Amino acid sequence: MSVGITGGTLGIGPEVGFRSNGFGARGSVTFLGISREIDSDGVNYDGSLRLRSFGGSADLYPFGGGFRLSAGARISGNRIALRARPTEDVEIGDNVYTPEEIGEITGRVRANRFAPTLTAGWGGGLTKGVKFGADAGIMFQGRPRVSSLRTTGMLNSPEFQADIERERREVEDDIDNFKVYPILQFSLGYRF
Repeated sequence: MSVGITGGTLGIGPEVGFRSNGFGARGSVTFLGISREIDSDGVNYDGSLRLRSFGGSADLYPFGGGFRLSAGARISGNRIALRARPTEDVEIGDNVYTPEEIGEITGRVRANRFAPTLTAGWGGGLTKGVKFGADAGIMFQGRPRVSSLRTTGMLNSPEFQADIERERREVEDDIDNFKVYPILQFSLGYRF
């Protein structure tokens, strides 16, 4: 048995594990918040990424040492809150609108809740004591979806709503490359 902490692209949190000769299993819960700007066709969004997930993996140690190949899955509550407040005229959909007409644009981005994972890494040997681990791989999270893109401005015509829907699809197209999320996690723990 081992207990420790893990940190990386999935977030930071506790990890527990079990290993018996060539096989093992690990589970972790991870959290992290990051902010970043996202530009979609001239509209600058402030993106607030909240990583929240838990999951586990089955580990195979093919050579009996510390090298491992792992397959698993995560239940993901990861999401991005989008917010933009244009300060000059911007194109939304097929038309140009003023900041007063748009107001603030808000939305939310989410990927699939269930996400399979594949990693390769190092977990140390079978001896007791402090252990360092590292894993690199991918999480198959599916195509991120933008939901509920809304505005607070003065304009609410059917044409404007159609342009907001076009903007939602354009943002989805801009983030389409994130179907596969990179995993790079490090861990520090103690094996009993």
